[in-house]
Amino acid sequence: MTSDFLFHFLLWSLAFNCFMLFVWFFLFVFARHWLRDMHARCFQMSDATFDAIHYGGMAVYKIGVLLFNLAPLVALYFMRGGN
Repeated sequence: MTSDFLFHFLLWSLAFNCFMLFVWFFLFVFARHWLRDMHARCFQMSDATFDAIHYGGMAVYKIGVLLFNLAPLVALYFMRGGN
């Protein structure tokens, strides 16, 4: 596995994960009632709990993206000479 392959893999992985985070955020903001109704079929929870779970989930996902995609990508970029 070459550093060029790994660099492109991490770059595409970062782009995909950021896209997924934006989709989750926009669904939460603009289709909140639909999302809430979909979850209410399986789980009984208050609106505050629903909000806290989704905000917490987005935060954990974002930290994972930064830790497992962006940080290795930046390190690899500097190891390659920053071209």
